[in-house]
Amino acid sequence: MCRLIGLFVLSFLAACSPLQIVDHLTPKTGYERVQGIPYGEGPRRTYDLYEPTGPRRDAPAIVYFYGGGWKTGDKNKYRFVAQTLAKAGYTVAIPDYRLYPDVTFPAFVEDGAKAVAAVWRRLDRPVILIGHSAGAHIAMMLTLDSTWLAAEGIDVDATVKATVGLAGPYDFLPLSDNLRPILAPGGDPDASQPIAYARGDAPPLLLVHGEADRTVLPKNTANLAAAIERLGGDVTVITYPKVAHAGVIGAFSKRLAFLAPTRADVLRWLDGRGL
Repeated sequence: MCRLIGLFVLSFLAACSPLQIVDHLTPKTGYERVQGIPYGEGPRRTYDLYEPTGPRRDAPAIVYFYGGGWKTGDKNKYRFVAQTLAKAGYTVAIPDYRLYPDVTFPAFVEDGAKAVAAVWRRLDRPVILIGHSAGAHIAMMLTLDSTWLAAEGIDVDATVKATVGLAGPYDFLPLSDNLRPILAPGGDPDASQPIAYARGDAPPLLLVHGEADRTVLPKNTANLAAAIERLGGDVTVITYPKVAHAGVIGAFSKRLAFLAPTRADVLRWLDGRGL
């Protein structure tokens, strides 16, 4: 009997994507979820809101942007991120955003700004931005270049209390051939680089990266941190030896916490800033 159960589990896992496996391992408790809240026109301009059953008093909301190379992604696959943050008492919003080839840069950054503005208006409280990979790029563009949120009537420095970038691409010129049509359709690759907008008066930044990341090289975090530090900004860097690109975000799941202490480090950093 045990052998049959084991074979069933192995067959199930083989048929699932890694994100599906993590989702199935994630508890469905600790939050109330409202799905598909529109922040603009079209099916990809919606977000899911997770309200914690045990909320922190006066805590900012968290807006989480997933990765996928600006080409793939689905908010329904990141419940594990929302659940672990909601368990810590945070209200969490996870938006979808338009993707290549339907759109190119800066459309997904514009969508990110609209999503943040919608969450801010709905909840009437400041926000913390967290993103992984391409989502970290979006979060950092919104944080460092105030024009995107200003276009939605939002003062970034008054509204965004902190930003956490997980394995983010911030300084990745020259663009590879597969990224050029996504990020530089008009021929100006510099405009897509968060490091180009580095400033010393930005909200506090936490940059987390795995040293074994070969998808987004760790130099992206090192270079942005150095630029912010030179300008007198508030930036903290955490790196994990032998941790690759997916491990940094996968470790948000309680079941995969052995991969890296990402969740504990992010929550400790936020606590240290009274957030």
